[in-house]
Amino acid sequence: MQDGKIYTVATGSGTTGEEKKLAFPEIAVGIDIGTSQCSVAVWNGSQVEILKNKRNQKLIKSFVTFKDESPSSRVTSELSRERELLFGDTIFNVKHLIGRVDTDPIVVRASKNLPFLVQTMDIGVRPFIAASVNNIWRSTSPEEVLAMFLVELRLMTETHLKRPIRNVRACAMAGLHVLRLMPEPTAVALLYAQQQHKAFQETMGSGSEKVALIFNMGAGYCDVAVTATAGGVSEIKAVAGSTIGGEDLLQNMMCHLLPDSENIFKNHGVKEIKSMALLRVATHDAIHRLSSQINFQVDVDLGDGLKICKVVDRAEFEEVNKQVFGKCESLIIQCLHDAKVKVEDVNDVIIVDGCSYIPRVRNLVTKICEVTEVYKGIINPLEGAVCGAAIEGAVALGIIDPFGNLDLLTIQATPHAIGIRADGNKFVPVIPRNTRIPARKDLLFTTIYDNQTATLILVYEENQLLGYIKITGIPAARKGVPEINVFSVMEVRMPMVDDGHGWCAEALNRTYGGTMDLVTLKKA
Repeated sequence: MQDGKIYTVATGSGTTGEEKKLAFPEIAVGIDIGTSQCSVAVWNGSQVEILKNKRNQKLIKSFVTFKDESPSSRVTSELSRERELLFGDTIFNVKHLIGRVDTDPIVVRASKNLPFLVQTMDIGVRPFIAASVNNIWRSTSPEEVLAMFLVELRLMTETHLKRPIRNVRACAMAGLHVLRLMPEPTAVALLYAQQQHKAFQETMGSGSEKVALIFNMGAGYCDVAVTATAGGVSEIKAVAGSTIGGEDLLQNMMCHLLPDSENIFKNHGVKEIKSMALLRVATHDAIHRLSSQINFQVDVDLGDGLKICKVVDRAEFEEVNKQVFGKCESLIIQCLHDAKVKVEDVNDVIIVDGCSYIPRVRNLVTKICEVTEVYKGIINPLEGAVCGAAIEGAVALGIIDPFGNLDLLTIQATPHAIGIRADGNKFVPVIPRNTRIPARKDLLFTTIYDNQTATLILVYEENQLLGYIKITGIPAARKGVPEINVFSVMEVRMPMVDDGHGWCAEALNRTYGGTMDLVTLKKA
């Protein structure tokens, strides 16, 4: 058993001394951790069950509040969350900060627009974040915030299931054993494959191949996948993604409603944070209303005599976010091109996550794919990814379903190229984008210095540093003679604070030797 715990219980009489050992059956939990909300699901033996918190909510708004020196993660209602935002002691929207350095444009923008402190030194190190606790700034990190919330989710799940949980599909934090990691569209593709397989079984169909385009746009990320499904097997043909999402739509509208907001809020004191939070709440409400209304009046008092009273309409919102929607269109076109799939060959179009309710999003996806309506099989677009994650967890554990609902397989593809820095600090891909995974790829490199006996290999997912490999014991020889085989299954260490502030290539070079380098070995 992967759970690894066997509980001993006494028999009914309690007098014979006879005991029985009961082992809980295998169970896997799927967690969809979004930028602004998350959900938890489990395969209950016959179907996916989405768990609810104490307030009977399936979709959980995630944030961490620092009321004193001890932070507490919360799962609460939207109105309560909005009130919490006003005091600067609440941290949220941190997922897109993880793995980024403080010179990253996304981090720089967050430092100006989020109603708490995002501390940057502009030197290429990890950012820290801080909440105002009794007018004193309490520092933490994005990773710590996410870990605290995962602990809360784990406790919620264990309370619901009345048993300990270790096997999880999401993140290796909070003492949880990760079974699989998969992008949200890939998880949705597995759910789609299960639904198609079940339909074919019920109608005694042949299980012919169906092609689906899956468009996922949440608060912090947008990705598209094209999948071909037949007989319970779903093959991801291509994936394309970008760090755009609902947060960009929100920030653009905030700047539109208050054009001088950057100067007004630049001090980022407690007073400015409260005003920023009020503007944020009002703007979020306007975007939500414009999904079902043609226009909406924004009326908010930001304090110090600063008020906004303006009627905004849907066309105005779409114009303000023209570039974001344009990027969405280019991702769809790119994904279809990479998958070598023509529009007329797409059978179903699936739109999921929070931005799926925005009319402009739905219209641009259906227009490009030349369909009149989207796939109806996923009733709630916000639940598709977590349901697929729970199914994948059950499949990964080898749980047997007598009805064949788990006779599934997803052939994934890597959404980004993975490689190393070499050839004069250039990115050299080892695994190209949209390669089937798991995969093994090899590339030969050699030294650039005479008698070089060690090298530091920095591993990147395109521009994002994933980790490093320190190689020592290279036989001393003239430069260009040693052959160093870099392949995709080498053990990669994640950067830690002890390595020089983590996720900072410059710090790793200082710690392990910045003069070490490699070049691609070109054989005759």
